[in-house]
Amino acid sequence: MIQAHPRADSYSAALRDAARGALEAAGHTVELRDLYAEGFAPALSAAEHAVNMIEGANEAGIEDHVAALRRAEALVLVYPTWWYGMPAMLKGWFDRIWSPGIAFRLGEGAIEPLLTDIRRIAVVTTYGSPLWLLWWIGWPDYKLISRGIRRLCGKGCRLDWVSLHDMDRRQRPELDAFVTKIHTHFSRW
Repeated sequence: MIQAHPRADSYSAALRDAARGALEAAGHTVELRDLYAEGFAPALSAAEHAVNMIEGANEAGIEDHVAALRRAEALVLVYPTWWYGMPAMLKGWFDRIWSPGIAFRLGEGAIEPLLTDIRRIAVVTTYGSPLWLLWWIGWPDYKLISRGIRRLCGKGCRLDWVSLHDMDRRQRPELDAFVTKIHTHFSRW
């Protein structure tokens, strides 16, 4: 489970806790990576960029993240959607961790997926935007995950997208109901 929100007291943290609690109650082992809390450095340095495409060399300093990703059978991403996409912290995690030799290998005319043990990806996110605007702009974050990230996982990798739009206009009972929805969703895994 990857959490990407800078505040420990955020609504996103409540969603994370609901998903994690349901998964653990259902007997799943959950490895939580809270990117902000652990001080993950999302930006590649010049030295890291120089070796980013070199398998093996690109794992220096991120070995624990790589090992956790390779152990994963499912990936749950919990984040708020800001400016129609994932927070820069999470985008940086993909930039640094999902590299050649880790998530894929560049083959003859095609990308070979390497995270084939991941059979399911779930996204739990909130949008300040109304639903009509998300449809109008084309759901860019959904497209990135469904068409790009998921392609690097196991054949037939399932995608669960659980989102709340109009977040900034919701009243407490609606927010509480969505937390319950998250718990119910993940208790069925």
